[in-house]
Amino acid sequence: LTDSGTNAMSHYQWAGLMIGDESYAGCRNFFHLQEVVKELFGFDYFVPTHQGRPAENILFMLTIRAGDYIPNNMHFDSTRAHVIDKGGVPADLVIDEAYELENEHPFKGDMDIDKLEGFIRKIGAKKIPFIMLTLTNNTGGGHPVSMGNIKEVRRIADRYGIPLFFDAARFAENAYLIKEREPGYSDKSVKEIVLEMMSYSDGFTMSCKKDGLVNIGGLLAMRDKRLFERAKQLLILMEGFPTYGGLAGRDLEALAIGLKEVIDEAYLAWRIQQVRYLGEKLRNNGVPVSLPIGGHAVYVDIKRFLPHVPQSLFPDNAFATKLYLEAGIRTAALGSTAFATEDKETGKIRYPELELVRLTIPRRVYTNSHMDYVAEAVTELYKKRDTIKGLRVVYEPELLRHFSARFEPVE
Repeated sequence: LTDSGTNAMSHYQWAGLMIGDESYAGCRNFFHLQEVVKELFGFDYFVPTHQGRPAENILFMLTIRAGDYIPNNMHFDSTRAHVIDKGGVPADLVIDEAYELENEHPFKGDMDIDKLEGFIRKIGAKKIPFIMLTLTNNTGGGHPVSMGNIKEVRRIADRYGIPLFFDAARFAENAYLIKEREPGYSDKSVKEIVLEMMSYSDGFTMSCKKDGLVNIGGLLAMRDKRLFERAKQLLILMEGFPTYGGLAGRDLEALAIGLKEVIDEAYLAWRIQQVRYLGEKLRNNGVPVSLPIGGHAVYVDIKRFLPHVPQSLFPDNAFATKLYLEAGIRTAALGSTAFATEDKETGKIRYPELELVRLTIPRRVYTNSHMDYVAEAVTELYKKRDTIKGLRVVYEPELLRHFSARFEPVE
């Protein structure tokens, strides 16, 4: 279902919990985290939050005004919802190859530079408070963004005087895939690559429940001291004092340790290999998946898996429901269920170009025997895919429908 908050902590992190300083102000665990944030990311100004969403919420409250536009390679669900909630308009400007699921382009998270510059010229820089890059591209298949693309986006941002922020939830996996795939980086350490990536940004939001290797926590970092001071005031209002930000001291300590552990290249090699192991087994069994495989999950191409189920009947969720009933495996429906929207002017439903189900693998939790079970279950479901019918909605909220909507099967 998700790699968010489902990680297994190391014995060093568990030991760190035992030295949690629960002082209301000035807890020593915050200062350990501060040292790590400076060492790994090069940022002096940051606030901790209890997860990634309040980091987004605070940043967007301070920067987005009604009618503003936020270009991104691809917004994930909560990011998109936060932009809309503030009256903004999210714009996905990923390269066209991201929509070609069988295309093995190594960096399908890259932003299309021509699209970005054309978008800025059309909208005007004054209506764009910042540009965002999501590392890795969770909505489009978990694909990385190349260093070359990051540099080009930075160049465009500088040309038009627009800040550049990262959604850096999976920063270490993105850096490892740069090391593996991008010329000129194979001899650099992941730590060096992370620091270079971050050097091109004006700030980042981070759900630390992914590459922080913890169960709870987030970060909002920035280089602008005035923005930092304003962020602290909102943090106090909504999360807590700036040295704990909605987290216990013990969780800050576990996070400081986890951020150092996640850049270990032996760990990252195993992590990426395990995701590929599942993906290659499915691919060899004929199951259509997004290529190339890598990152935090394997994405099943539901348009090819269930071509007989129209997007209006939520084939992504139909697959997810059937797999859970058949094998007890929970997955994330990231197609029509998550991203279909209603055109307010015409009332027509706009369906996403990609119809995916994410088989997400928590970090340091499962063995490859578990991957074998998942592959077998999905393959068996593929063999009888013609029996899967769609779903209809019986209840849906206005925002983030897929978290709490209710469905019933179509007979």
